This record gives sequence, C-alpha cells and structure tokens, in this order.
Amino acid sequence: MNGLESIATLPMWAGFITFVILMLALDLFVFGGNKAHKVSVKEAASWSAIWFCLAMVFNGGLWWYLRGTAGPDIATEKALEFFSGYLIEKTLSVDNVFVFLLIFTAFNVPAQYQRRVLIYGVLGAIVMRTVMILAGAWVVSEFSWVLYVFGAFLLFTGIRMLVAADAEPDVANNPVLRFARRHLRVADGDHGERFSVVKNGVRYVTPLFLVLILIEVTDLVFAVDSIPAIFAITTDPFIVFTSNLFAILGLRALYFLLVDVADRFHLLKYGLAMVLTFIGVKMLIMPWYHVPVQASLTVVAVLIGASCLASVFVSRHGGR
Repeated sequence: MNGLESIATLPMWAGFITFVILMLALDLFVFGGNKAHKVSVKEAASWSAIWFCLAMVFNGGLWWYLRGTAGPDIATEKALEFFSGYLIEKTLSVDNVFVFLLIFTAFNVPAQYQRRVLIYGVLGAIVMRTVMILAGAWVVSEFSWVLYVFGAFLLFTGIRMLVAADAEPDVANNPVLRFARRHLRVADGDHGERFSVVKNGVRYVTPLFLVLILIEVTDLVFAVDSIPAIFAITTDPFIVFTSNLFAILGLRALYFLLVDVADRFHLLKYGLAMVLTFIGVKMLIMPWYHVPVQASLTVVAVLIGASCLASVFVSRHGGR
C-alpha cells in the first residue's frame, strides 16, 4: 500500500467533523451536558437510541452516496465495513463502562457529577483517538506488516483478558493517580462539580479532576486495543474514524444505561476477550485466508450475544 487510500473526499471529512462539533455543542449548551444532574435510565436509553440511529442514518447516507459515485459493490462493502467497525468499537467500549463505574465508586463521585466528567472525557477521547487513528492509518499504509503486529497484540490481549477476566483494577494504587498526587496540589474534600478551586490565592485541583485524568487514561488504554481491532475490518481511515467516533459519542449514554445492570452481565468480559482473540487470529491468517466482513460481523454478534445471554441465565439461577 502506498499512501492513505480512502473513499472519502475532503468535503466528506469536513462535513463529518462539522457534524461532530455541532452535536457536541448542542449537548453542552442546549441539552445541558455541562450542568450537574443525575441521568435517568430513560434519558440514557433515549440518547443511546439517538446515537445509534444517527450512526445508521450516516451509514445509509454513505451507502447511497457511494452507490452513485463508486458503484453498488463498493457502496455495500464500505457500508458493511462501517457497521462492523461500529459494532466492534461499541462492543469493546462496554469494558470502558465497567472501569468507569469502578473509578466513580472508588472516589464516591455522586451520580449528578458523573455526566460532566464523562462529557469532558469524551472530548479528550475524541482528540486522542483522532491522533491515534490518523497515525495508525499512516503507519499501516506505509508498513503493511504492522497489521500482523496488531494481530499478535490483540491475540495476546484477548488471551490475557480471558485469564484475568474476573480481576478488577486497583484504582487506589494506579501509577497515574500516584504521579498526579505527587505533582499536583490536590484540595481534598467535596467541591461539587468543579475541577479546580483557589485557596489563599493558590489554585488546587479537586478529586473530581483526578477522576477525569483516570477516565482519560482508561480510554487511552482501551484505544490501544480497539483501534487495531478495527484495522482488521478496514484500513480506510475515513471508515475507521467515523465508526470509532460514533461509538465514542454514544459512550456516555451507554454508561448510564448499563451502570445499574453491570453486575448482571458479569460474563460479558469473556465475550469481549473472545472478540479480541478472534480479531487477532483473523489478522494473523490474512496471508492465507481473508475472513469476509459479513462473517466477522456474525462472529462478533454471536460472541457478545451469547455472553450476555449466559450472564442472564447464570444470574437467574443463582450462579452469581
């Protein structure tokens, strides 16, 4: 591969980036994303449905546009790549939800302040993922063998997750948190939704700011897994970028939707681990066999669906 090959034109990139900025502005300044309040399950479900519908409308529009400009075969291929990438990113982001819940619980963050932390977390995640996706696309285009490195890494990560699926992160002893406490002035105590306060003319960060740092670092760690995973589906930077960002934009709503039922899906981590393992194997066998996008989509859906059903079955029969 030479150069970044993409079906997207400059207006398509500009249009999508404008859409993201517009939606974030509406969330912050019109729908109250920057105001503290407890998000209900109904509100979270509504926003989850809205983000999913927007992603599907975008995918339909992409298919319609490409059908007229590149032909029906390419249109269908790219639409399937987007949907598969979106499903994989959405699926892997569920693991973020479990860790976010642990962080908020460890710091005793009230429910009404969690929304503000997550909106800034999403903003940071968008910037980080944009840089990582564009860098990853360039590396893959210049050094195609990197895909096999990605595959080996995902296979290793998936196996490690299977072995340690029940282990919970030690938030209190996180090295990033220890570093922040050593190098930042921290004003302990409850300071509402503020990230910093001024005492005696000196600015301090609040524990809520430390929570935000951990949220950002958590997303960075998960991005290291999820971004290589989507390159197993497509190397088109536009498809990688758009499917990834749609999943990230819906992450906050997904958190509030799942936060009260997280314990019921305790076997989902095994499903996520098997998804990473499958994607890693798929990337490693590419020289000999190319797994069709439809097959990948089916395998991912079956693994996640089966782990969710198994979780519900075990919970109902007193297995947890």
